[in-house]
Amino acid sequence: MGPRRPVEPFQRPYSGPEPPSAARRPRRLALLVAGVAFAVAAVAVFLVAPGKGGGTDRASVTPRRSVPPRTPPSEPAERARVVTALPPPCGTVTEGTVERAVPKATRRQSANSTLTTCTYSSTGSEFRWLRVETRLYAPANTGTPVRDAESYYDAQWAQAHAAPLVQTITLERQGGVGDEAFRWFKADEGQPTVVGQVTVRVRNAVFTVSYSERAPAKGERAERERGCLAEATTAAREVLAALNHF
Repeated sequence: MGPRRPVEPFQRPYSGPEPPSAARRPRRLALLVAGVAFAVAAVAVFLVAPGKGGGTDRASVTPRRSVPPRTPPSEPAERARVVTALPPPCGTVTEGTVERAVPKATRRQSANSTLTTCTYSSTGSEFRWLRVETRLYAPANTGTPVRDAESYYDAQWAQAHAAPLVQTITLERQGGVGDEAFRWFKADEGQPTVVGQVTVRVRNAVFTVSYSERAPAKGERAERERGCLAEATTAAREVLAALNHF
């Protein structure tokens, strides 16, 4: 007999852990794959889910801190479209329109940064005149210029329904002029005059054009109503075009 072999420190050679049985392996793998797929889908839905109006619902989505917020193009959308200044008070209605409505008119005007008025008066008739008043809600003075203009327009509409010393003949909304508009044909109870008036809101500005002439005979009232409102509407469209350049 030869020398004895030294006793090994381990009873048997090392072998790796036994693999799971064939019956258990597919189930665990399927559960793992399903869990990963669900997590990826949840993250994708969270990041791209649309909010109201088709955009991202900023109130319900918290941006990642590692991703800086987007810089707006230039300024908020509401302020990007607003009127920033008023044109000259007597520079919005063309000379041709003034000459047709009030021949050989004299002018009176006043202006500041948020309110302008211009009145064209006939030298031959004290009852014939054209007046333009424009009010601006400037972004420098308010954080909600468009909303303030809407409130003022609504107040003008409500006031027209309860105006003292005025006989309202027609009062109705008018489409196709500015963002919203209404026209008003009325008779002054204390004067022999009728007035065609158009009030318009365009973004953060509200203006009113009034055209007055001597009250017609009863049989001519319908014709003169159309004529007065046509003169006021023509001037209003020219004021609107001037405001769109400011």
